[in-house]
Amino acid sequence: MSDDVTLILEDAQDNMQKALDHLETELIKIRAGKASPQMLDGLTVDYYGSLTPLNQVGNVSVMDARTLTIQPWEKNMLQPIERAIINANLGVTPQNDGNIIRLFMPPLTEERRREFVKRANGEGEQSKVSVRSIRREAIEQIKKLQKDGLSEDEAKDAEKTMQDLTDKFIALVDKHLAAKEKEIMSV
Repeated sequence: MSDDVTLILEDAQDNMQKALDHLETELIKIRAGKASPQMLDGLTVDYYGSLTPLNQVGNVSVMDARTLTIQPWEKNMLQPIERAIINANLGVTPQNDGNIIRLFMPPLTEERRREFVKRANGEGEQSKVSVRSIRREAIEQIKKLQKDGLSEDEAKDAEKTMQDLTDKFIALVDKHLAAKEKEIMSV
């Protein structure tokens, strides 16, 4: 295979891996019944007028299987952290005792579990769309190279390799979704 084709395939594979990594990050945020500090990743707090990630204004830790604690670095950050959690609509109400904030994760109902599975499947579908879009762009680049002198056989081989890569990443997305669904639905 020519260097140009190899470069296109490697670039596509890197981008597909990024789409898969993004899916993993999003799935971690979907709660599966047990408390996890990653649930609060991406949560920003108003810190003296600028939005700052929660983990930069306080320490987030797991107290037990259903409880998270947030120990702010400064006491006056308790209210803004509490407000950010409420506005994030995580389905938990923060308990503020004046020193730390506790988040008690309620046990998930069957209906709530189904909502989380639906949300996870939505994230998975977005990842699949990204992977397919990457494939389409790569194949367009290969066709462009074919017009510029790449042999038809090499172009067909490259397109087949691209399709195999796409199938592999779609299967990985499905595998991640199945694992997350099992995790969410297990009581």
